[in-house]
Amino acid sequence: MRGFLSHPDDVPVELALRQSPSLFRQRLHTISLGGIVCNHPRAYRRGMAVEMIIPSLGENARYPGYVAWCQKQQDGYRVGIAFIDEQALFGARMSEQVCQIQHLYQQQVQSQTTPGDLEILAQQWVSLHANEFSEASLEATHTRQILI
Repeated sequence: MRGFLSHPDDVPVELALRQSPSLFRQRLHTISLGGIVCNHPRAYRRGMAVEMIIPSLGENARYPGYVAWCQKQQDGYRVGIAFIDEQALFGARMSEQVCQIQHLYQQQVQSQTTPGDLEILAQQWVSLHANEFSEASLEATHTRQILI
């Protein structure tokens, strides 16, 4: 599988089961294009068909994927959602950039009495971090994971 992007905890994400058949682990490893990692209160079995939903981005922020892995944490689970459809992966990656900008903005709100301009903050974030969300960057992450 390719690289996974980490979803910020302070931007809510929902996982809903889909009516698609589950994938076997071996098949998921060979066809996954990459994915998103998020914290969730519920455990999911590897290969389950799910839809990742980001409510703060509107009703169209819904991305079909499969559970690549699920790890028990102290207060819930860390769930890796793999995407096998290029359009779903592209949409999820773009949405994750918006979520990262929202996260940064929330941090500024908490640490300062007057937060910075959101548009300027977004432009700064994109200039510094957008490359991390590119397909080439995800490929490099995948290569590093294999070499480790």
